[in-house]
Amino acid sequence: MAKQTENNVGIYMRLSKEDMLDGDSLSIENQKMMLTKFVREKGWNLISEYVDDGYSGTDFERPGIQRLLSDAQLGKINTVVVKDLSRFGRNYIEVGRYIDYIFPMNHIRFIAINDGVDTADRSSTALDMMPIINLFNEWHSSSTSKKIKAVFEVNAKAGKYLGSKVPYGYNRGDDPNHLPVINPETAPIVKRIFDMRVQGMSPLKICAVLNEEGIPSPAEYYYQQRGENDPQNNKHLWGRTTLNHILHNPMYLGHLVQLKQTSVSHKNHQKIMKDESEWTVVENTHEPIISQEIWDRCREIDAEHTTGRVSSNKTVKPLSSLLYCADCGFRMTSAKSTNKVGYTTGNPHIVVWEFYKCGTYTRYGKDYCSTHYIDQRKIEKIVLDDIRSLMCMVGDDEETARKAFLARKQKTINHQTSADKEKLQTAKKRITELDKLMQSAYADKVSGEMPASVCAKLLEQYEAEQNALISQVQEIENHMLTMRQDERDVEEFIARLKKYQNAEVLTREMSLALIDAITIDECVRGKQERDIHIYYKFIDKGYSGKTE
Repeated sequence: MAKQTENNVGIYMRLSKEDMLDGDSLSIENQKMMLTKFVREKGWNLISEYVDDGYSGTDFERPGIQRLLSDAQLGKINTVVVKDLSRFGRNYIEVGRYIDYIFPMNHIRFIAINDGVDTADRSSTALDMMPIINLFNEWHSSSTSKKIKAVFEVNAKAGKYLGSKVPYGYNRGDDPNHLPVINPETAPIVKRIFDMRVQGMSPLKICAVLNEEGIPSPAEYYYQQRGENDPQNNKHLWGRTTLNHILHNPMYLGHLVQLKQTSVSHKNHQKIMKDESEWTVVENTHEPIISQEIWDRCREIDAEHTTGRVSSNKTVKPLSSLLYCADCGFRMTSAKSTNKVGYTTGNPHIVVWEFYKCGTYTRYGKDYCSTHYIDQRKIEKIVLDDIRSLMCMVGDDEETARKAFLARKQKTINHQTSADKEKLQTAKKRITELDKLMQSAYADKVSGEMPASVCAKLLEQYEAEQNALISQVQEIENHMLTMRQDERDVEEFIARLKKYQNAEVLTREMSLALIDAITIDECVRGKQERDIHIYYKFIDKGYSGKTE
């Protein structure tokens, strides 16, 4: 590219959101007035203006900068004028790359008025000082970034809502903290989404239900309220990502959960998720849409083996994904068969049998496993009857049922609660006594009342006894902690039984709430009984069957 003799100037202006706090002196309009006056007084040609309003100086992917560079490479401008180096950028490396490499390669003269920088005069002191100025500008950016993050953190911990949008189901409040308030139109939809999940429906199935009913997605609803069209979603449909975001948002519990993301650095603004332990949480700040119980049930369902297979009528069978072959350990698959009956009576009709059979048998045949056939209605009745028997135990004598469930949890009743407490108290008391004995022995040695060899022997004995007691205390405390957890598990199981005590049929929600797995033994010809083992949540050891 040939050098140009005339000064065809592009003036560049930038203002970040943080700069707005420093007053009007940095405003785009003031920068423009200053730069235009400078170019006019020089008698140069003002070709174009380049503006980046609301952009950080550490980011050099700004649209204004990119357009300026493109025009420079096309020869439209040969001089760039800015108010000062910080307006051009606050990234030490990038500013130096532009001024020392990119602009010279394109025969661009660069002028920063307030800093006295003019690349046409390579011998100037200002150019010598430029690296130091750029370094200070970057430090200022880093310092400002830290201050802003600190302010955000203080406000978040004080219970102020910092987001520009509130979660779907809420409106932004008018109070000083802008806390979310219930949206009467969308909050019931959020509650329904969680209820459908508790019933065992997969996120995709829930999306299908919402789409079939024509319920606007969160993005579509947002733009509808603004009287605009959603520019990023032409189909206006619910998707799994949107739904999962709702199902895993703890804001619906009434807690303010913020600062879940951070940037890589003050120069790299790519967002990364923080560990959950680093989130800023303020509890009970606004009205919840769902209960803690519903939230916990959803997390439990997330951890299930599978969500179950959706049948042709778009429902999930109560025991789908919960049945396993007792022999090969693989999951049972559902199937159905039809048969035409009643021709001899003159009343022909089709009968449909729905049943489960071994997944290995289904895939690979009888050489690998047998069918383990069981009728769907039969197994559902067996399970429902067993659940009802447990409900009756609780209804007849809850304390006896509690002990039975705890024994089932622990296999044998071996509480020893009183004995454990007594042992713990005795051991802790003796540990304290040994501390005093060791201090006394050491004091006698120092005063000369006890020979050093005798003191060393005593200290060794005391320390060995104390270490053994400390191990005993730890063992007892761990045992008592396990017992307390077992008791909490039993209480949760009883509470769930009570919730379904009036259930007349086995539902998917009930099955997921109470059952971990069910194993089905083979039905041997001529044998009246077969082994069906139900592994209940909270009181049985979890079943580790195969799922592939």
